[in-house]
This record gives sequence, structure tokens and C-alpha cells, in this order.
Amino acid sequence: MEIITSIIKNILVALYQPFWFAVILSVFFMFLWKKYPDVKSAAKEWAGWFKSDPSFRRMFLLVFYTVMILFRTLLNRQIWANPVSNVIGLWGLYKESNGEMVLTTEVPENLALFIPFTVLLLWCYKERFFTTKDGALRISLIRSLWLSFKITFIFSFCIEFLQLFLRLGTWQLSDLFFNTLGGGIGGFIYWAGYHICHFMNKDYKGVHHE
Repeated sequence: MEIITSIIKNILVALYQPFWFAVILSVFFMFLWKKYPDVKSAAKEWAGWFKSDPSFRRMFLLVFYTVMILFRTLLNRQIWANPVSNVIGLWGLYKESNGEMVLTTEVPENLALFIPFTVLLLWCYKERFFTTKDGALRISLIRSLWLSFKITFIFSFCIEFLQLFLRLGTWQLSDLFFNTLGGGIGGFIYWAGYHICHFMNKDYKGVHHE
């Protein structure tokens, strides 16, 4: 009886781990199938969009990386019996394991996870986020950081809440902190990269006109 119970439990856990990923993928597939029943024409049109539309390519990268974040944080996680067993979380590079302090990359991973996400998000929606009332595009450092911290905090908080609600991982304040900090770093990188590229482009045009 114990063996049968263990087998059933392992099967259910194995099915539950990719469950939400399968749901999201199925919804997207059926939406596309309903709009484009002909897979060949749909793929041809998609390739045309990707080739000709820069905003489409930026959005593709954003969606791709967002799905990777969700897969890393939610969709491919094991079930936890007690998701609030370690609320404080890990704040350093070492953690205790079997009475010994071992090196872990959890903190750098949480810090780096949202840097590309924030850069891609601000890149995709720069007109919406940075257009002033007079119609000018002004990408300031303060607004870049404010948007990055706010959006990343909300996104990370939702992930932590879903981990708690769905028992897929543990609720940890350290994850929320380092994810949000990584988002702020991404906002700074986007602001700096935008102004560097803008300056180089202006400089290039000036040389070209001379």
C-alpha cells in the first residue's frame, strides 16, 4: 500500500509541475489557431512581422524573457509543504547545509534575473512611459528608476504571492528585495544605454554631414 501511495504521489507531482506552463501554452496556441487555422500562412505572416517590424522584435524579446522568468520562478518548481518556512530568505553568498557553510548563487541570480526584463520593458514602452504632455520624449534617470523599481516590485510580489498560493516555492523577502534591486539596476542600464546611443548617433550624423 505504501508503494502504491508513493507512486500515485510522484505521478501527481510530475503532472502538476508543468501544469500551468501547459495551460498558458494551450491558451496562446488556441488563440493563434482560432485566428490563423492555416499554420503555414500564420508562420509566414509571423516571419514577415519579425523581419520588418522593430517593435514586434522588441515585444517578442520581452515576452520570451518574461516566459523564462515565469518558468524559472513558477512553472517549473516543486511543490513545497510549507511555503512560509523561510520568510526572511537568504541575504548572503553562503548558506548552511548539513552543518556546513556552502557557497550559493541564489542572491546573484535573483539580482540579475530582472535586469534584462526591465531593460526590455522600458525599451518596448519608451513612448508610453517617457512621453511628456507636450509630446516630447524625455528619458530621465529619476523616472527610469521609479518605473523600474515600481514595476519590478509589483511583478516580483505577484510571483511571490503565487508561489505562496500555489505552493510552488517559498515566500521570501530576500527574493523580493533583490529582484526589485535588479530591476532598478536594469532601469539605470537602460537610461545610460539610451543616452549613450543617442549621443553617438548624433555625433555620427554630425560627422556624416561634414
